[in-house]
Amino acid sequence: MNNCNDEKKIVLVQGNFDILHPGHIRLLRFAKECGDKLIVAVNSDRSMGIKSRVNEQHRLEMVQSLECVNEAFLSDLTPAETVNSLKPHIVVKGKEFESRHNPEHALVEMYGGKLIFGSGEFESNSEQYITRTISHGHNFNYKKCQSYATRHQFDYQSINTVFSQFSENRVAVIGEIIVDEYIQGTAVGLSQEDPTIVMTPDRTDTFLGGAAITAGHIKGLGANQVTLFSVLGKDDKADYVKNHINAYNIDTILFDDGSRPTPLKSRYRAGNKTLLRVNQVRQHKISKEIQTDLYMQLESSINNFDLLVFSDFNYGLLPQTLVDKVIALCKENNVRVVADSQTSSQVGDIARYKDMMLITPTEKEVRIALNNIDDGLPILAQKLCEKANPTSLVITLAGEGIFIHLPDQNGQWENDMLPAINRNAVDPAGAGDCFLAASSLALCSGATPWQAFYIASIAAACQVDTLGNQPLSFNTLQQRVLESFKNI
Repeated sequence: MNNCNDEKKIVLVQGNFDILHPGHIRLLRFAKECGDKLIVAVNSDRSMGIKSRVNEQHRLEMVQSLECVNEAFLSDLTPAETVNSLKPHIVVKGKEFESRHNPEHALVEMYGGKLIFGSGEFESNSEQYITRTISHGHNFNYKKCQSYATRHQFDYQSINTVFSQFSENRVAVIGEIIVDEYIQGTAVGLSQEDPTIVMTPDRTDTFLGGAAITAGHIKGLGANQVTLFSVLGKDDKADYVKNHINAYNIDTILFDDGSRPTPLKSRYRAGNKTLLRVNQVRQHKISKEIQTDLYMQLESSINNFDLLVFSDFNYGLLPQTLVDKVIALCKENNVRVVADSQTSSQVGDIARYKDMMLITPTEKEVRIALNNIDDGLPILAQKLCEKANPTSLVITLAGEGIFIHLPDQNGQWENDMLPAINRNAVDPAGAGDCFLAASSLALCSGATPWQAFYIASIAAACQVDTLGNQPLSFNTLQQRVLESFKNI
């Protein structure tokens, strides 16, 4: 065990933790804030003065499930004996102990430590401090999958054949990297001065989003090689990207641009609801010098790729002249190309991506591209295909699923739809990026469009089943796809 001679400030808490209630979690969070490393001694069954309905191993596991706890162990010792053994810098006890006799107090002072009494903030949301485990599939509804698979004549064995080819693909991704912050807190109420919601922040989680998560998904799903081309600002968020992007196991070619910040999106949430999103971005085009450098880097390595993905968030990284040059380069070298151009708080135009293997706009993005608020989905889809000439078009409909449109050279087309498989999304952000990643990888692995969009719908359902952007693993996707066939 560590002691006061260690560099880190050690905090000790000891207790029964027979029923892990919000008061315990608040106390332990408060304790962690008092130092660098929180150690929790859980009283063993033998050492407890009363018999608990919960056995010692279960009580230990509950404490270990908390994110604020660095280490926990079962103890037969009294609090004073534990303190004498570990000699932590700080011992934390609940506020109710402040007026009682505390035998460990003298021991702590003897070696220069400190005894602190506190119970944490009662307004904090205790559920946010339990270590999150991703348990994809609990909210999945595969009811409509059977008829879809039957209509398009495929089964799990044929899907698994596609999966076996994922590892053959080499992929380039071009687009903006976005740093996503989730500030989780507790809604306190309305301000007395004006009708403004007041919240108390409890924790901040940070993820890599934008083109970075698109690349991360493709690599996580098994692609042989993924290279991300992007531009960052010269700021602390750029440092964060560079320090964390290696966790995605992708190659990066990153350019610096001091005229723009690294895009940062901060979401303020209470419970499962987002109260406010703040975007810190610039939307002016990257300089011609950076455009030239980016294109030359891609040109020198184009023979290393089978697929190129435009992950365009319309913050100026992909001016039309650069897009056109990249598309022409890919055509010359038989590299397939897919694109997503996002329009939410920013302005974009998916129709400027011509001759793609696949485009995946939202309904709003299609209507903006066509300046059309009147037509239904089939007509919208066909008009967009006439304008942009993709091989396949998927219009994503958020909680309603996807609309699939496959045109042909004779002016005919075929449509179908898959409803949303996950009807209880924890966080809908990033579903489109995951869909694009999975569907494009599947198409390059020999899938029919119908198979690819089936796979990608399940991938997107997995993505929205957890908070924030995290690369989807191949094993998770394969398991959920297999489950879908067992349930139909």
